[in-house]
Amino acid sequence: MTPTETMSVATHVAPPASLSLAGEALKAVALRFPPRPAEDDWPTTACERADILARLEHPPLRPVDVRQHRARIRGARQTLQWLETFPGATWQQRWNTSPASTLPGNDWARLAPEWIGTAVGPSQRQALSGGLLSLICADVVRPALPWLLSRTSANMTSLRTGLIPVRDPEGFAQLEALIESATWSSKVGRDALHSLVKIVAAKGGTLADITVGDAVEYLAALKAANKAATAKARGNTLFYAWLRELGTLPAEAPSSLRYLANTSGQVSMEQLVDRFGVRCRPVRDLLVDYLKERQPGLDYTSLNNLSRHLASNFWGDLEQHHPGIDSLHLAPEVSAAWKQRCRTRIERRRQPDGKVREVVTVRANVASIMLSVRAFYLDIAQWAIDEPARWGPWAVPSPIKDADVAVVKDNKRRKARMDHRTRERLPALPVVARAASSWLNEAKARLQALMDTPPGGQFAFAGDAFRRAAKDGTTWVVNIATGRRVDLALAEGRAFWAWAMVEFLQHTGVRIEEMLEASHHSLIQYRLPTTGEIVPLLQIAPSKTDEERVILVSPELADVLSAIIARIRDPRTGAVPYVSSYDMAEKTWNPQMPLLFQWCRSGESSRLSPKLLREALQEVLASTNLTDSAGRPLDFSPHDFRRIFITDAIRSGLPPHIAQVIAGHTSINTTMGYNAIYPGEAIEAHRAFIARRRALRPSEEYRTPTNEEWDAFLGHFERRKLSIGICARAFGTPCIHEHACIRCSMLRPDPAQRHRLVEIRDNLIARITEAEQEGWLGEIEGLQVSLASAEEKLTQLDAEQVRQRQVIDLGMPRFSQIATRISTARGPSS
Repeated sequence: MTPTETMSVATHVAPPASLSLAGEALKAVALRFPPRPAEDDWPTTACERADILARLEHPPLRPVDVRQHRARIRGARQTLQWLETFPGATWQQRWNTSPASTLPGNDWARLAPEWIGTAVGPSQRQALSGGLLSLICADVVRPALPWLLSRTSANMTSLRTGLIPVRDPEGFAQLEALIESATWSSKVGRDALHSLVKIVAAKGGTLADITVGDAVEYLAALKAANKAATAKARGNTLFYAWLRELGTLPAEAPSSLRYLANTSGQVSMEQLVDRFGVRCRPVRDLLVDYLKERQPGLDYTSLNNLSRHLASNFWGDLEQHHPGIDSLHLAPEVSAAWKQRCRTRIERRRQPDGKVREVVTVRANVASIMLSVRAFYLDIAQWAIDEPARWGPWAVPSPIKDADVAVVKDNKRRKARMDHRTRERLPALPVVARAASSWLNEAKARLQALMDTPPGGQFAFAGDAFRRAAKDGTTWVVNIATGRRVDLALAEGRAFWAWAMVEFLQHTGVRIEEMLEASHHSLIQYRLPTTGEIVPLLQIAPSKTDEERVILVSPELADVLSAIIARIRDPRTGAVPYVSSYDMAEKTWNPQMPLLFQWCRSGESSRLSPKLLREALQEVLASTNLTDSAGRPLDFSPHDFRRIFITDAIRSGLPPHIAQVIAGHTSINTTMGYNAIYPGEAIEAHRAFIARRRALRPSEEYRTPTNEEWDAFLGHFERRKLSIGICARAFGTPCIHEHACIRCSMLRPDPAQRHRLVEIRDNLIARITEAEQEGWLGEIEGLQVSLASAEEKLTQLDAEQVRQRQVIDLGMPRFSQIATRISTARGPSS
């Protein structure tokens, strides 16, 4: 327990739980797209019994097997005779009044012989089931969805093989041609096909007649039939994706039904407030009106947070501790007690022994709550001047004073915490990157070992023994030692996306929502106007600051992007699939795009969720055994990579204003807040020094240079380059030795060009010898000066190389020497 945590006490009461808005998006879709009503009268259900039986005698309703055909005809005749005993003008109306329609479909084979009054036996039950199946395929009766959902998989297989040739053979053949064969023949593919068959059997018509409302109604019935099997209900949305691919749904239909049951969408202001159960109706209406007034100037995320601060953290807490309160005018002791409670919150933490302990911790966003409440009071007071009848009765003094919203100390503490977190994780980043790569390679090797093992066989990997599932085509294995069942294909996928996330974030420094919104269209090319070289760029979509920016793609990042694109391409077309994504902040669905971070789950391509990526990252971290300064396992969040990226870039010499552009910050202060190396005092001192220096120098030196001045400045540095080094003369100064560079003291020789200096020295010696032989005494003096300068520069290069290689032993001071120096410095004791 940290110093900021205390054990919960009896006087501290947890705030009331808010109502979840999950599923509101599905309700909105169901309201907008109603299902087709259940009919009880259509041509085939109004036919005479003899006409129906005669129709069953002909293909495709007649099975090939003669015995099976006779049993079905007998069962259909007995079922129709039984239905004639119930009131109704059509067979569907008689079915609706029979007891069979009110009981689950799995009771039909067991109770039908008793209802119909025939002998009870396996053959008779099989005949009645086959007869009813023929009547359903012939569209004589349409059982409801709950009835069909309770039937066994064997019954559904028979229904599929019997219904498709009769109802819509062309539509199902067209659908099969659009779907990949591996997905069509897989378990999830068969489940999706069965879903479509059930909807056609219950609603009638063809695949083209299925509406969005029918699909939503089917999901609701499936959820009710499988309350404990949420995963099954979630995986069965593949049939809707198939309908979208078939092109039978309208353009305004939802792009996916997969996550609608777990999302809320943008709800009304009334729903935002009512989820917290405000008891005082006038205050509830006031909060709704206030949010509506603020709505035009705020995004949905801000409105969501504001409703929580006002309706839950503020007024909900007051109603809990002061039942019956109905005024915003708070007594001093009431407001003081609320402020004290607002500074802490209760966390429920599960201990290693399984027990749950309540811990009172300091609330991190207390300043945000205080500011929201203060703005609430001040806005009402301001609006009361313009609309006294509407806002005047609620205008009262604000209980939040200036001192309550002072955030200077909080910001400094937050900055210190973030700096410590960044400095602790920066050295561990290479270890995490290597661990992610090793984790992926191990997962690939384990999956390959599975593929090399026949179904039902055993294999060993990394000291563990596994048994592959007996069914072909599955990637499930059982750890023989622990009995744990694992899907190795799923594990390999999680390892790949953990590696891709680590590499992507550490090379770009983007936010996780920006990473998840990166698409195949984000990769663009830029041709340099000077050299014509093509540079790859990554376009970052607007997120937090609504500003688009581009990032240079490094070779390491290019390898990661290539691996991602190769993994997500459609094996048939080679294109990146278009998927829809849900904006968790704005609670809206984005248009379909070829997102990079997507995977095929349960046969349907969907965007990777932040939760899955965070869990996959924790799996990688668990394999590193890294610990923090307190000895606890070191954790990484996706935003840690962003702070590390900015810190490392500035530490490596990147100017802060360039880092600001790359990070997408609107203010350089935000960028420097991410930097964990240089303290704020050093930055302010540097800025003050620049301001003082500019005040002392002429103002003309800070004007914008002309094109001619800029070209002259660049040309100066180009003209300083020499074959044996570089000239160090200042800008705007002429050559003092008339380009006799070997003699010039401003020449800075390059160690890599030492061989050129040796050649010049040897050439000078040869020329001096020649001049002495020929008697050119006037030239010997000048050549000797140049030779002395060349030898001096060679001596400087050699001395510099010796100095760089030299190791100086500083020694270790002994304690007696330190004590003697301290006593000498203090002087004699008094």
